[in-house]
Amino acid sequence: MSQNIRIKLQSYDHLLLDNSMEKIIKSVIPTGVIIKGPIPLPTVKKIYTVLRSPHVNKKSREQYVLPKHKRFLEICNARSTTIDALMKLELASGVEVKIKV
Repeated sequence: MSQNIRIKLQSYDHLLLDNSMEKIIKSVIPTGVIIKGPIPLPTVKKIYTVLRSPHVNKKSREQYVLPKHKRFLEICNARSTTIDALMKLELASGVEVKIKV
């Protein structure tokens, strides 16, 4: 029984995200699957504006940018050994993983 697995990773740190993607690819390749990706998805930038002083100087503000990086990976012809390899894999704590079968 072969199936497709879609993995979407999100993180605030792009280096951590790339390392996690490499770990997934290295653990899945020996099972004999076809890999499409990693595909970088658009980065979502969240901008926060904060007043420097609460009472005076309303025009004096600071802006903070929090980028959220995303990667997409599709594994074709996945077998039970591929799923076992993914289950045993440990990724960094700063990476959010979404898996669709």
